[in-house]
Amino acid sequence: MTLFDQISEDIKKAMLAKDKVALDALRGIKKEFLEAKTAPGSDGELKDEKALQILQKLVKQRKESAEMYRSANRPELAEEEMAQCKVIEQYLPAMMSEAELTKALQELIDKLGANGPQDMGKVMGQATKLLAGKAEGRAISTKVKELLNK
Repeated sequence: MTLFDQISEDIKKAMLAKDKVALDALRGIKKEFLEAKTAPGSDGELKDEKALQILQKLVKQRKESAEMYRSANRPELAEEEMAQCKVIEQYLPAMMSEAELTKALQELIDKLGANGPQDMGKVMGQATKLLAGKAEGRAISTKVKELLNK
């Protein structure tokens, strides 16, 4: 079952359970999936890799919105965003631990022969492709900087 089909099924379950938070989050996901399927240049199919990218984008948006609500002293809205974020994160693969991320990036740096901050772009290009869906871009960037500045 594809992620698109799974989301559709889970919308039905959320409706039956009258789970408003999950239903709102799932409808938002499905809207983004449908837009991606019908976008110009799309073949009408949504591959799971693209669906994962969309889910990661939605999680990032929810976290940023929650942070803005907190800074605007609106904790109730921030909580709602974070609740939806938790629902969306259930569909993402488990994130790498910091130790796993460090190990994977060190292996990549060794493989590419990178030896300083000037090689950051080369390493980041490969790392984001290699670790897509397994680690957040910000975490990858921070760790690459740390490893290259040793």
